[in-house]
Amino acid sequence: MPSAAERTRTLVQSTCSAVLLVPGLEGARPEQLSPQARAVGADGEVFLLFPADSPAVRAATHAQDDELAAVLELTDVAPVAVPNRIRGRAWISGWLTRMPGLAAEPGYMMLRLEVGEASVDDLWGASHVEPEAFASASADPLVAHETELLQHLASTHSDQVQALGSLLGDRGGSRSTTGRRAVPLALDRFGLRVRFTGERCFDARFDFPVPVADVTELRRAMRTLFEAASG
Repeated sequence: MPSAAERTRTLVQSTCSAVLLVPGLEGARPEQLSPQARAVGADGEVFLLFPADSPAVRAATHAQDDELAAVLELTDVAPVAVPNRIRGRAWISGWLTRMPGLAAEPGYMMLRLEVGEASVDDLWGASHVEPEAFASASADPLVAHETELLQHLASTHSDQVQALGSLLGDRGGSRSTTGRRAVPLALDRFGLRVRFTGERCFDARFDFPVPVADVTELRRAMRTLFEAASG
């Protein structure tokens, strides 16, 4: 399974929603505190792009040399229609400073969040993440493609995803599968997570024989998985 640091890093580098929480800015609208872009630097710091007139930039400007505490909160929502769509949340807390000259677009300012601590609470569980572990972790190689891939599986390969239920054995329960629906919920280099709904709702993981490194390897792994389900 991916480590907590890898999962947190993946969320930061994904397209999931994010909001910057800064003491004193509780009255600001959420959209004013949502960075236009974000990236992780070589030392594990998180760079956040905001309009130059945003409350976050003003707060960092007024703080000047003082340490301005802030928390980046990320919310991961499944890109397919499924009950309980929130797949997880992560929190990156640290100290915020301005980085003049780094923003490539006029009218924008880059802020730097030095990571003090982090945590994640997702489909794998809740874990604390040390700054050093976050800095050295890598995002999942499928992160840039996961949304498109899940939507493709749900719309084009729904019958094959449904057939994965045959691999569950006793884990799928002894009740009738009539009316049970299978929805691809999450995808990473280790495997596919499917949410089964019907008389009861539960998740099942289908691991790949070996972790995949890219979309090409993923296609082969998915083909093997579907062939096993078709028996």
